[in-house]
Amino acid sequence: MESQSVADRGTTSRPKPKPTVELIEQNGEVTLSIGGEQAMQAWERDLMWASADMLCAYGQDFYEVGLGLGLSALRIAGNPATRSHTVLELFEEVEDLFRARHPRVPDNLTVERGDFFERIFELPSESIDGMFFDPALDMEVWTDAGLWARTMPEVVRVLRPGGVFIPFFSTKPELRWQYLPHFRSIRVERHPFVAYDTTEYTHGGTTGDAFIQCFLKD
Repeated sequence: MESQSVADRGTTSRPKPKPTVELIEQNGEVTLSIGGEQAMQAWERDLMWASADMLCAYGQDFYEVGLGLGLSALRIAGNPATRSHTVLELFEEVEDLFRARHPRVPDNLTVERGDFFERIFELPSESIDGMFFDPALDMEVWTDAGLWARTMPEVVRVLRPGGVFIPFFSTKPELRWQYLPHFRSIRVERHPFVAYDTTEYTHGGTTGDAFIQCFLKD
């Protein structure tokens, strides 16, 4: 998911209305909509799988933020190397839609409910080998430098030595400033993509190159 959505992450004192969550299937396109915004679409599958496969190369216990359509969650949990995979999802409706489409999931897959910007402070130190980060966030969260300065050291803390943090792919060829100061080693893979003609959240059009960024804890 590119920078989309309307989730309130506690960065303001006034609670936001609970957004409407819908799964829209139309003209062969599958879209997860949150608050009227495109949060995720099924054309992302190959990119999500590539991100999941990269994550699984670094260990056996993983954590994911944002369930979405469950494409990466099922891929990670289904990898033979994976011992445990926990997904944190803010919206109950997103999990309900996922469960309806996938009534049977791998035994090593657990879905939790909660706000990442609170839960990250509760996770044990050096408890996971990798985190895949793909939540639906609004722009005020993405641009809150103080929030990321407080949060990312906690992400590093919960990673085991040699662990990785992989955010959702970017269609803009630049390293994300939110994560860059907290890691010394970064692996980047380029993958071509073709989005739907109706896709609104890619940078520079609906075809091009996407970049998977893998931040390593030395």
